[in-house]
Amino acid sequence: MISWDEFSDKWTDGVGKDRDKGRSPQRKQRNGLGEYRRLSLGDSTDGSEPSPLDAARLPPPTETKLYKRRWVMLFIFSAFSASNALMWLQYGIIGDILLRFYGIGTLAIDCLSMVFLLTYIPLFLPVTWVLDNRGVREVVVAAAAFNCIGAWIKTGTAAPDMFPVTFFGQFMCSVGTIYMGLPSRLASLWFGEQEVSTACSIAVLGTQLGIAVGFLLPPILVPNVDDVEELASHIRIMFYISAGVATFIFILVIIVFQEKPEIPPTQAQAQSRNIAPGDYSYTASILSLLRNKPFMLLVLSYGLNVGCFYSISTLLNRMIIEHYPGEEVNAGRIGLTIVVAGMAGSLICGIWLDRTKTYKQTTLAVYLFSLIGMLVYTVTLNLGHLWVVFVTAGVLGFFMTGYLPLGFEFAVELTYPESEGTSSGLLNCSAQIFGIIFTISQGKIIDKWGTFAGNIFLCIFLLIGTALTGKGLSLVAEQRIPRNP
Repeated sequence: MISWDEFSDKWTDGVGKDRDKGRSPQRKQRNGLGEYRRLSLGDSTDGSEPSPLDAARLPPPTETKLYKRRWVMLFIFSAFSASNALMWLQYGIIGDILLRFYGIGTLAIDCLSMVFLLTYIPLFLPVTWVLDNRGVREVVVAAAAFNCIGAWIKTGTAAPDMFPVTFFGQFMCSVGTIYMGLPSRLASLWFGEQEVSTACSIAVLGTQLGIAVGFLLPPILVPNVDDVEELASHIRIMFYISAGVATFIFILVIIVFQEKPEIPPTQAQAQSRNIAPGDYSYTASILSLLRNKPFMLLVLSYGLNVGCFYSISTLLNRMIIEHYPGEEVNAGRIGLTIVVAGMAGSLICGIWLDRTKTYKQTTLAVYLFSLIGMLVYTVTLNLGHLWVVFVTAGVLGFFMTGYLPLGFEFAVELTYPESEGTSSGLLNCSAQIFGIIFTISQGKIIDKWGTFAGNIFLCIFLLIGTALTGKGLSLVAEQRIPRNP
């Protein structure tokens, strides 16, 4: 029987070994913690060759290798994140139906979504510690386990008096959001320098795929019928389908998902494996990030942008039904349009970053277009033409969701030499906090003044986020923070 190592050798890209030999040292490398490193040439006047002194300082090159099974790891991670994101939105997009079924208010329905945002905040610091000290695999296994347990709890809650239990099941699924800081780390551990941004984008795409399915399937599986028993049957089927998928993915994670390849993909990864555990201080890393002004501005602006997306996703059913009564299925399709367009935006942005490394320009441009897309969506929502809403929602999704991997990758660029797990976690924590604030606030505004006022509320904060992004980029230029050539 062929061993796993022998199998992986056969599935290796041919240019793997010693692929970094012969390169000029005057470049920036992304190291094993997702950081970037510029190797100085000292006093050498020759830009193509290091001086003898610098050559002596450089670590000797080691064997590197790109395994094709890196794509399997990325697929499994994306599949799990899709399953967890599906759990997040499977209530909200049919909120008007569940209001009647469970006999609850709009805030209770919104809480089924907001619990996903709230749970991540207190878990961020301990999970980041586990990630830095125990590794990616343990976090993914734990996340998949909670997601699976919560899904099975929900299968027994398709009855009008079971709302507290279904909320508990949703809470258990929400613990699975601890994976949200992993895309950059996973990309660094398994992928080469010229594909790491693309890999990060694909990892983020898993979440977007789950959101897309969460928008599309629940309105189809749970039609708006009057008979309570029939409605309970439809809800039960939806819960069993999601539980079956979560169980399959959990088993896949246990059996197949690995921490890292035997041979590192880059020289920088090889160097990072030689760092002694005592050389890294978790507390010092957090304090260093909090003192990094450009990064903290990015944390605020990222939170504003993604928080707006969370609010729109949670309240989309209410927005559409207000102007287009009885269009629950089309509300889900509009959400699907937002996410599919965003998936395209995420992938295009990731490829663009790998090719150009223009983090600053791309981040500002995408943020500005997110604001413009939100304004256009706000103005056209009440025109009475669903096809217009589909188009404007797609434009909004392309830029707003496309911003997600940009934020992760730009954070890594700004926070050298800190762990990307910590920087990504702070970004997600900011997004969750703003998501809760925006969802509650926009929901109250919609109830009192309508969807137009609620969307203008979000536009104001996207304008603030655009200004913060511009300010942060000016600080980057002033401090001359290194960036990829």
